[in-house]
Amino acid sequence: MRIASAVAAVLCMAQGAVAEGPTPRPSVGSQVVQAALVIPPTRSRLAVERSLRPVIREAAPAEPAPVELAASNARFQLWIKALRPRALAQGISVATFDQAFQGVRYDADVIKRDRNQSEFTKTLWDYLDSAASDVRIANGKAAVAKHRSTLERIEARYGVDKEVVAAIWGLESAYGTFRGSKDLVGSLATLAFDTRRGAFFEQQLLAGLKILQSGDVAPRSMTGSWAGAMGHTQFIPTSYLDYAVDFTGDGKRDIWGDDPTDALASTANYLAKFGWTKGQPWGVEVTLPQGFDYALANRKVLKSPAEWGAMGIKNMGGQDVPNHGEASILLPAGAKGAAFMIFRNFEVIERYNTADAYVIGVGHLADRIKGGPAIQSGWPRGDRALKFDERKEMQRLLTAKGFDTKKIDGKIGPLTIEAVRGFQRSIGMVPDGYASLDILQRLR
Repeated sequence: MRIASAVAAVLCMAQGAVAEGPTPRPSVGSQVVQAALVIPPTRSRLAVERSLRPVIREAAPAEPAPVELAASNARFQLWIKALRPRALAQGISVATFDQAFQGVRYDADVIKRDRNQSEFTKTLWDYLDSAASDVRIANGKAAVAKHRSTLERIEARYGVDKEVVAAIWGLESAYGTFRGSKDLVGSLATLAFDTRRGAFFEQQLLAGLKILQSGDVAPRSMTGSWAGAMGHTQFIPTSYLDYAVDFTGDGKRDIWGDDPTDALASTANYLAKFGWTKGQPWGVEVTLPQGFDYALANRKVLKSPAEWGAMGIKNMGGQDVPNHGEASILLPAGAKGAAFMIFRNFEVIERYNTADAYVIGVGHLADRIKGGPAIQSGWPRGDRALKFDERKEMQRLLTAKGFDTKKIDGKIGPLTIEAVRGFQRSIGMVPDGYASLDILQRLR
């Protein structure tokens, strides 16, 4: 159910958010966040804040001419006719198909949004300022209080901490305030017809038709984002089919309505299926000892909290971190930012969205809803996020200087981090692997 999606190959800039290598697995919702923080415009911070899944910024080019729109719709209607036998071959009934497409027309607005995913990057700390803002924390506490009985029953059934479920709800739809109002059949059909990522969207559209055929929702009530993410916690149709549950017992898996029960339970079911450990933190903020070997800040280096403690890594109170299982050390902003000891549950949240920033945002918001403290370490707030072209330039310059990044793709993953470390060592810097503007300037 990963919510990120193959829907929009977003260029995330959170350092180390995604490894170089295979394309990330599809997510719950509808945007595949590949390597950086791509965040909604600042107008999203309202009394009730909008979704803060790292997503693309929506631009607004000129409207297509009426003649062009009519021609597109004519081709679109022919495409629907061609889709019909493919859908029927997958078990969709004639009645379901015809009802689903009744009145559906080509949606030029969806294509505008898909074509204009301009990069809008923010630093991790700016993202967290919104993800765990005072407003979002207060609204989260209020949401947990209002739905406490339901959340506690969900927690008991699936073994997923209620604050984590609430935090995902908070980042995905601002606790149900912004669930999306686009007609899903129209949006997905338009995107599938468009062919740019036609195979993926046709898969989602056919899954959507199966949802309609199940009777869980009426065609025009199946609404969501322009890219196909639905409901309170923004499932894409394939994730819905795999993980949505009827927790209310009314015979329908309703993630769209005002009652969030099924959506929250479905999110907990999703996390449980991917191995959530109840009571285990996603991560714990820690302090590092002088002389720490920054090469150990690697997701592949796993040690028990006691082993890390023996090396001088302590929690913010100066004690060893309790034994929650094997953990690694994460430095999302290098040596000048906060350090975290992260556990298996970090990876489980990552199944929802691959960006480190999103995982930290969910985890930290959950901690704050539960009454925990703010992140205590500082951030290098004088830094700015590298743009996509700058990340590619850094990779080219590192490779030219003998620190091979293997790929020039603008994604800051383990290979690029190791290349940065090699360059840092060569010039006597702390080898934290942080791909900052300062590193780029030194490479130049």
